[in-house]
Amino acid sequence: MNRPVSRANRPTSRTSPISASTRRQHLWPRAAVALATVGILSVSGLPQLQGTADAATKAMPCQQMFKLKGKPTDPGKLPWANGDAARPEADWDSYGFPNQRQAMDGLTLPDDPAERDKILGKLTLPYKKYAEGTPERVYATYKDYLARNGNTDTKYGGFGNWLNEAYIEVYGRNPRGESFHGKVVKDLGLIGPDWICEESLTVTDPDTGKPYTRRFDAVNHKTKEVLEIKSGGNHDSSQAPKDRAFLKDPKYKDYKLRYTFGQEQSADTLRYTDSLKKLGGSGRVTTYEHVSTPEAEFKPGKYTAQDTARSIGRGADVIRQSPPNPADMKRQMDRIRAADPEGLRVRGPGGVDFSTLELRYVGKPVKGQGLNYSFSANKVDESSGLGYGGKERAELISDSFFTWLALTPEKFWVNLNPDEPDRVMDKTFGTTDAGRVLLQADLEMKHDYAKDMDPRTGIGKQLFDKLATEHIPCTHGVRNWIVPKPAEVREQDGGLYILDAPLKVNSVPQDFKTPQPNGSCDLTEAQHKRVQELMDAMIVPDIEKKVNTDAKYADLRTVYNARVAAEWIRQQDAKSPTDYHAVINSNKVTSWPLRGKNASWTPTQTYKEYVKSFTEGDYSYPCEKAGRPGTCVAGGVDFSKSPKQNVTQAKFTAEHKNLPRTTDISVKAMTDDAENKALLALGGNTAAHTGTGTGGNPTPTPTHTGGGGSSTPPSTPAPAPSGQGGHRPAPGDQHASGGLADTGTQVAALAGAAVLLVGAGATLVWLRRRRNSLG
Repeated sequence: MNRPVSRANRPTSRTSPISASTRRQHLWPRAAVALATVGILSVSGLPQLQGTADAATKAMPCQQMFKLKGKPTDPGKLPWANGDAARPEADWDSYGFPNQRQAMDGLTLPDDPAERDKILGKLTLPYKKYAEGTPERVYATYKDYLARNGNTDTKYGGFGNWLNEAYIEVYGRNPRGESFHGKVVKDLGLIGPDWICEESLTVTDPDTGKPYTRRFDAVNHKTKEVLEIKSGGNHDSSQAPKDRAFLKDPKYKDYKLRYTFGQEQSADTLRYTDSLKKLGGSGRVTTYEHVSTPEAEFKPGKYTAQDTARSIGRGADVIRQSPPNPADMKRQMDRIRAADPEGLRVRGPGGVDFSTLELRYVGKPVKGQGLNYSFSANKVDESSGLGYGGKERAELISDSFFTWLALTPEKFWVNLNPDEPDRVMDKTFGTTDAGRVLLQADLEMKHDYAKDMDPRTGIGKQLFDKLATEHIPCTHGVRNWIVPKPAEVREQDGGLYILDAPLKVNSVPQDFKTPQPNGSCDLTEAQHKRVQELMDAMIVPDIEKKVNTDAKYADLRTVYNARVAAEWIRQQDAKSPTDYHAVINSNKVTSWPLRGKNASWTPTQTYKEYVKSFTEGDYSYPCEKAGRPGTCVAGGVDFSKSPKQNVTQAKFTAEHKNLPRTTDISVKAMTDDAENKALLALGGNTAAHTGTGTGGNPTPTPTHTGGGGSSTPPSTPAPAPSGQGGHRPAPGDQHASGGLADTGTQVAALAGAAVLLVGAGATLVWLRRRRNSLG
C-alpha cells in the first residue's frame, strides 16, 4: 500500500512517481444474480435501505465479516496516522457491486396518464408477485408508488426520473456501500482481533443528557479509533447529533473519529467535518479520501438502455440523466437531497459541468463490437446548480464526429468575407451543427478582434499609442482565420488518446472592395509591414488565447476534438473496414442535422450579421478619421486538415502514466481523473444492444399468479429512450480522404488544468438516435 498524500500538502500535479498496477474487478458471473439483500420496500413503494437492515447487522471481526486473511496494518502506517490524507493517485482504482436492476434502465412508460394507466391497469397483483428483472416488477412497483400518492407523481415528475433515481439507484446503495466497506477493510489491512466491524456504541450528549446508539463501520478499542466509511463524498446528516455526542461523551474522550470517503468530499461535507474537528479538539477527527470508482455489475437485457448496453456503470448514464435546463436541474437535485438525507448516493449529473464535455479517447474500432470512448468534463460541487445540458452537449460531439466522417475533408471550412457572399461555406456542411459552430466561431472571433482594436482601452490603446509614436496614422484591413495546431496525441494499445488539440489564429493584410466605415488607409510598404508586426505581437495572441480557453469558443474546441478522433478512425478504417465504413466520405449527413434551438439556422443569417458588423462597426469611438469605425477583418475557420503529432512512449509514461487506468475505468463508470483534480472522465461503448426493442410502448401481460416465479414480458418490447440507438452501416466503398498530417511543427506544452484531458473516449454512437440509413 502506497503512503497517502496529506490533504494539507496535496500537490496539484498528478505526476507522482509512485507506480501501482490497476486493480480491476471483472465479476460478470455475479452480475447476473439479482440482489436479495435489499428487497425491503417502504410504504412509498421504494426500496428502503435503513432501519431494518441496520438492526439486523451483527458486530463481528472485520476479517470474519469480509472473509479476509493476513497481517493487520501497523496503526502508525494507516493513512490517517498523521492527520487528514488522500489516497495517492497511482493507487486509484475501481470496485464492482451488483445491481441487476440497472439492466432495466431503458424501460419506458407513456407520460400521458390515460395511456400510462392502460398499461399499469393490467397489473393486478402486488409488485412482489412479479419476478425481479421483468417489466412487470418495475411497473407494478411504480403503480404501488402512485397508489400511495393519490395516483400522481409530483415528487419525481414522471416514470423515467423515478426509475433512475429511486428504483435503480436506491436499490444499489446498500450493495455499493457494503462493497466499498469491504474494499477499505482489505486495502487498509483492518484485520486481526482488534478491528470489529458494525459495532454499536451507546453515547450520551453531556449537554442535553440525551443518549444515542451510534453504529460505526469499524471500531478498534485497543487503538481507540472508530471508523465511518462512505462510498461517496457525502456525510449522513442524521448521524450528526450522534457524532457530536460521541466526541463530547467523557467515556470516549480518548477515542478518535476517522471518516473515510470513496470520493472527494462535497462542500457541505467539508463544512461538517471541519465543525467536528473544532468540537473534538486537536487530532481527534480526521478525514481520508480513499478514491475508488464503483462499477455496477449487471447482465444487459432487452430493456437495457442502448447507450449502456456494453457500458457497466455511470458514464453514459450520467449524460442520459442530465436535465435539459437549470430549472429541471434544481428540481432533480431537490428530489435527490430529499430522498437521500443519509448521503448514500455517489456523485451524479449535478457534479458535472457538461458545458466542458469533450471527447478525449477513442478505442480500437473492432467491426461489430463498437468502440470504447471517454469524455473529459470539469468537476463541480453538486450545489453549484450545473449538471444540465449533458444530452445536448453529447449530441453535438456525436453529430460532429459523424459529420467529419461522412463529408470529404475539403468541405471543412467557413469564410466570412464581405466581398464573397456566395462562398460562405459548403452547402452540405451548412446543414450540420459542426458547420454552424465553425461559422459562428468565426463571427465571434471577428467581434473579439474589434474589441481588442478599440483605441480607448486595453490592448487597442497600447497598439494605437505605439502607432502614434511611430507616426503611423491608421491600420490596414486584415484577414483572420482559425486553423488547427498539431494535436498532441498518443496511439497506444489500439486506441487514440487526445492529449491536447490547440487552435491557431492566422492573420494577414487584406484589402476589400466592400466599403469600410473607417475609410481607406494609405500606408507605405514599410508601414504595412510594421502594422502587421504589431498586430501579430499584440492583438493576435490575445485572440488566440480566447479561442483556446474562453467559454465562447467551447463548442469550437469540442467539435475539433471530434475532428481529430474522426480522422484517426478514417485511418483505421482504411487498414481494415470498421462499422463506419459506409459512412466515411459518403457526403450524406441527413442523419446528423441541425438540432434544437438551432434547427432553423442558416449560414445566411450569420453572414448578414457579419456584413452589418463590417459595414457599420461594432463600436463607435473617436479616432483620427471621421465616421464610425467597424470590424475591419475578414477570414474564416479551416478544418480541412487535422495535423497531429504522436508523443513518444517515454513522454506519455512520464506525463500521463495514470491516464490509461483512468480511461479504462471511465468506460464503465464516471470517475475522478487521476491527473487533474478538477476533471472527471466518463464514457462507454458504442456497440448496439441487439436485444433493445425499437417500436411502440410496452404492454405488459401478467401471467404469473403466485409469488416468486417468472412472468411473461410485454408483448411489445420496450424501446430505448426516444432517439436512442447505434448506427451500424452496411459495408461500402472506402474513398480517399485527408489524413492526420504530421506537420513536424513543434508541439507546444500542454495547456493548463482547464483543457488537460481527463479520460478518453471513443466511437460516438453512444447517443440515442438509431441511424439505420444515411439519408
